[in-house]
Amino acid sequence: MYHSSTQRKRWTFCNGQQLERCREEANRNFHSKAAATGKVQQNDFRLLKPHEELAICKHYEKRLLDFCSVFKPAMPRSVVGTASMYFKRFYLNNSVMEYHPRIIMLTCVFLACKVDEFNVSSAQFVGNLRESPAGQEKALEQILEYELLLIQQLNFHLIVHNPYRPFEGFLIDLKTRYPVLENPEVLRKTADDFLSRVALTDAYLLFSPSQIALAAILSSGSRAGINMESYLSESLKLKEDRTTLAKLLDGMKCMSNLIRKYELPKSEEVVALKQKLEKCHSLDLLLSTNSKKRKGYEDDEYVAKKPKVDEVGKPIVLFFFFHSNCHDKSNTATETNFCTHSYSFLCCSGRIHISCT
Repeated sequence: MYHSSTQRKRWTFCNGQQLERCREEANRNFHSKAAATGKVQQNDFRLLKPHEELAICKHYEKRLLDFCSVFKPAMPRSVVGTASMYFKRFYLNNSVMEYHPRIIMLTCVFLACKVDEFNVSSAQFVGNLRESPAGQEKALEQILEYELLLIQQLNFHLIVHNPYRPFEGFLIDLKTRYPVLENPEVLRKTADDFLSRVALTDAYLLFSPSQIALAAILSSGSRAGINMESYLSESLKLKEDRTTLAKLLDGMKCMSNLIRKYELPKSEEVVALKQKLEKCHSLDLLLSTNSKKRKGYEDDEYVAKKPKVDEVGKPIVLFFFFHSNCHDKSNTATETNFCTHSYSFLCCSGRIHISCT
């Protein structure tokens, strides 16, 4: 359940200012580590500023969603949501100047496929990259090199609660308990659009999945000219609980504002920031970090294509090894045990090598 999950306890924040402070601290920490090498000053003009890092992250998160939207075979929305959440969480505490978002983006998707049990082979996965076989092999090598780092930086909190299941639950509830609305399915298309747009914002780090799902329903109803107040007050029994009702409506307004204010960086800005980012990586500022791993996958055009049908791949990871105390991965009380033991093996080039821990 979400309310006892690590997502609520560790990855849901009170306001946008908290997120801003996390990102500024990650940027400041990298500046300090870079200055310690003696190659640059603390506030060197060649280093990215927090707002520039955020713009880069926005660009690559959109690339992540685009990559997933044309992935073959079709990727479930829950996998896409999980990958997007991993990316958001990773760059709350890490700098794009230390870990290039090109490869982190793909690693997030790769890991999400495993955690959400989306059965796709490693060859199928990199086959969705517009690259030569050699380029695909190199991309897979780097993804596997970064995978454990990603898991560690997520603090082994790999279970993500997305708003898609609560959204379906609200639709079922409308059909069974709200006869005023004859066909709740008329809300689906606009609500789906709301969920797609809000996924680009920080809403997933600020609100619960059920809040986001309900906001999608209410927003869709509002745009269709349908008054949903009686559903909130009668069906959800919030008529007497004005505090909760006001909080829900405030949250909906906040999400709508996040969507309205959200802007992707302009193409010319992205080009300039990418050049600046590449210069940061070419300086090799962190001597303790493998430069090969920091540079990331070279090709920035992650437009998916159909995987080659004659290419037989080895499975990514199609099963998990459960700890005896954690029989249900949905049980967040034992989530850490589950994640630790699930990943107590080494995955190299699609092969699984068990290591005793």
